Amino acid sequence: MKKLLFQLDTDPHAAVFDTVVAYDGGADHVIGHGGCTPDNVRPLVEGAIFTRAPKEKKYTALFIGGSDMVAGEKLFKAVQKVFFADFRVSVMLDSNGSNTTAAAGVAKLLSSGKLSGKKAVVLAGTGPVGRRAAVMLSNEGAEVSLTSRQMARAKQACMDVKERFKVDLEPVEASDNDARGRVIESAQVVFAAGAAGVLLLNAHHWQGNTTIEMMADANATPPLGIEGTEMMDKGKERNGKIIWGAIGFGTLKLALHRACIAKLFESNNQIFDAEEIFTLAKTMA
Repeated sequence: MKKLLFQLDTDPHAAVFDTVVAYDGGADHVIGHGGCTPDNVRPLVEGAIFTRAPKEKKYTALFIGGSDMVAGEKLFKAVQKVFFADFRVSVMLDSNGSNTTAAAGVAKLLSSGKLSGKKAVVLAGTGPVGRRAAVMLSNEGAEVSLTSRQMARAKQACMDVKERFKVDLEPVEASDNDARGRVIESAQVVFAAGAAGVLLLNAHHWQGNTTIEMMADANATPPLGIEGTEMMDKGKERNGKIIWGAIGFGTLKLALHRACIAKLFESNNQIFDAEEIFTLAKTMA
């Protein structure tokens, strides 16, 4: 029985990156559908759940992707609403690689030291990677602050996270590098989640800081989010801090993505969102 993975993408075209990783994760065939929305996805889901016998349904799975996590979350919910009884297949949400990226970064931080009881700051955290990293840090017992250049955006992100994940984050306005440098002065953990090529911290903001223990930077496009680090850093000690660069934990991100794909085909009733993906990441880190 062939393992079929259907990519339901919120963008006009299904992502090539996700297709390649799906094949590497063990799918025999990957069928991409672009432009998927909650309004048009039902026939695709019905085609997936009604075609194979009960014991064979595990060989069909769905992957929700695209560049917009908000759209992905809505599509993810819409897909699950079509399921009933045993007429369901396993489904994974990883819009823009947000779940696997955040899970890999936080899992590597966790492998480097204790997070519980630590003060953690997620810089430029209003995007999907930042929000999910903040949730994962919080669920590991850290006291988490989330920064944005605008307080309104930081507050909205924290409220959205509270509604979805039931965790409390502290919103912080930090409009420039110096402001972000002040925010991390008493932190032990820093996770930079800014846009590609955007410098969030200069070297002097962290190199002399005696409280910071660990840092991760999800940006792999120069200039990096944290000056003075390298994208290839794999738990490297710099100025007394343990550093994880985007490529440094990106190896785990790819392995995690592949592992999730493989697990989709173990049964027909699995749901892979941030929580499930992070749980797996911790076993792999």
